[in-house]
Amino acid sequence: MTAVVTGASGHVGAALVRALLAKGRPTRSLVHINSLAVAGLDTEIVVGDVCDVASLYRAFRGAEVVYHLAATISLAMDDWPRVEAVNVFGTRHVVEACLGCGVHRLVHFSSIHALVQEPMGVPVDESRPLVTSRRCPPYDRSKAAAELEVRRGIERGLDAIIINPTAIIGPYDYQLSYFGEALLSMARHRLPALVSGGFDWVDVRDVVEGALRAEELAPKGARYLLSGHWVSVREIANMVSGITGVAPTRVVLPLWLARLGAPIVRAFSYLNGREPLYTSVSLRALCSNRHISHERAKRELGYQPRPFRETLVDTLRWYKENGYLHPSRKVGGKSL
Repeated sequence: MTAVVTGASGHVGAALVRALLAKGRPTRSLVHINSLAVAGLDTEIVVGDVCDVASLYRAFRGAEVVYHLAATISLAMDDWPRVEAVNVFGTRHVVEACLGCGVHRLVHFSSIHALVQEPMGVPVDESRPLVTSRRCPPYDRSKAAAELEVRRGIERGLDAIIINPTAIIGPYDYQLSYFGEALLSMARHRLPALVSGGFDWVDVRDVVEGALRAEELAPKGARYLLSGHWVSVREIANMVSGITGVAPTRVVLPLWLARLGAPIVRAFSYLNGREPLYTSVSLRALCSNRHISHERAKRELGYQPRPFRETLVDTLRWYKENGYLHPSRKVGGKSL
């Protein structure tokens, strides 16, 4: 049963292709430009673009299932045209190609950011509405709008389900996610300051396993939140210190102060050719709802996220083994 993975070169895509191959599934990996994450794997590589419907028809022809992961992530408030083109219109094209090619099931990867976080004192579950306010970050609105494209496809007869993971970390982060860069900065003692707040972090391998089970077990139109554990940025820095032996960053800025300095940090980062880690969008995320329920996924899919520290150890070890972290750095209490 051939499975197509869009965004196969991304963090989740790299883990998903490996998990599918481990199960003996024939896979087809849709990549846009960079194929490093799937290089050397026994997967058919198709160069394409979710903005190009014709390339999707080529990639989806004969496929039983499509995992739609391709998306662009943005931490900026002025990025709507870019995220709309890829995340919204790209998803529309994926739905069209799935219907046109007779794909049996679409597993669409959305995000926890697509859902309204308020009220903060009540756990977020699958019943939460999608964000619509223009005061919300463009990325959040784009993922919500993409879900509507999938829902329209379902109304037209497409068998599709939706996965909403929280903040993803873990191995196979070949293109370095935003949080991957932050972890490496912590491990190298190059992060000048931490911020208060935290987020719900989930292991990429647990997200992939949950998605695979959803493909097999979920009813048409179902949604599943795949969350992990809420951990503060300060706690993560202390864990990284304990795992690597590097002294943690001691300066912790309150969120209000970090927000005031975010425009300066952003300008300085762009001058140095880097994407800023602390922006008004990322700081907003760090004070979002702490309580994300994966009870439905646990009940219906047997989903159970692993301990956060285990994920952190495995992630740092993967960075070290793949040349992102100095070989002499200790990981897991030992020099590797």
